[in-house]
Amino acid sequence: MNITRIAQSGRLRLIIAAVIVAIAGMVIPLSQIASARTAEAAAAGDGPKPTIVLVHGAWADSGSWDGVTQRLQADGYTVYALPNPLQGLSYDSAYLADFLHTISGPIVLVGHSYGGAVITNAATGDPQVKALVYIDAFAPAQGQTIAQLLASHPGSCAVPANLNVVPFPGAPTGVGDAYIKQSVYPSCMANDLPATEARVLAVTQRPIATSALTQQTGVPAWKTIPSWAVVGTADHAIPLALQLAMAKTAHAHITRVDASHLSMISNPGAVTDVILHAVRATS
Repeated sequence: MNITRIAQSGRLRLIIAAVIVAIAGMVIPLSQIASARTAEAAAAGDGPKPTIVLVHGAWADSGSWDGVTQRLQADGYTVYALPNPLQGLSYDSAYLADFLHTISGPIVLVGHSYGGAVITNAATGDPQVKALVYIDAFAPAQGQTIAQLLASHPGSCAVPANLNVVPFPGAPTGVGDAYIKQSVYPSCMANDLPATEARVLAVTQRPIATSALTQQTGVPAWKTIPSWAVVGTADHAIPLALQLAMAKTAHAHITRVDASHLSMISNPGAVTDVILHAVRATS
């Protein structure tokens, strides 16, 4: 009898143990499913990462965004550093607008210097553009020209005396390609960069058609799209007072940096931080 009872007790313990194992086997997958669903919900709440489009200005090229591009790519963003034609505000804005239409999903649009005027016109009415970021840039109001803006706040080094204007094929009467004189470029555009780097940038600069300075801005995109502005306090090309005035008119979130006109080269980390802030604020 004792042996029988012991055997029955042993079988009972085995049955209980089997039941516990079976229940545990059900609980673990259910908890994994719940965790997966929570992760999916969190990811869906974050939404897709925007594409970031960088637009350079006059006397520069897409390479001026290299430091910013590297940082954004390291964070997993798709980036385009668009080659700005520099042929005039209407043409350049239409060129950019057509490019933006090839992108799926949200866009954060960044413009440097003259590129700010281009994004101001190109993004108007485009629902995909969620934020505008101005880097030492023009943010003109409707009807304004770059020449008028510079005249309203004297002090820019980008004056006719510091330009070399050369002809180009098919140019309208009175229009030429303007370069910053190489002897002036380092102190005008790159006063916080090493002299050797500034001299290379002076040689590799791209010219801008003089007509770009006198073409009027249309309805500005910053009227309906949130904007941010990085303002270089040591900028000799666009006077600080002018940058601040334009940024305030555009209701931009302003960040001051101790930098020249080429803050995206000398301070790529600070510029990237502002771009990412715009991304987070509008995602």
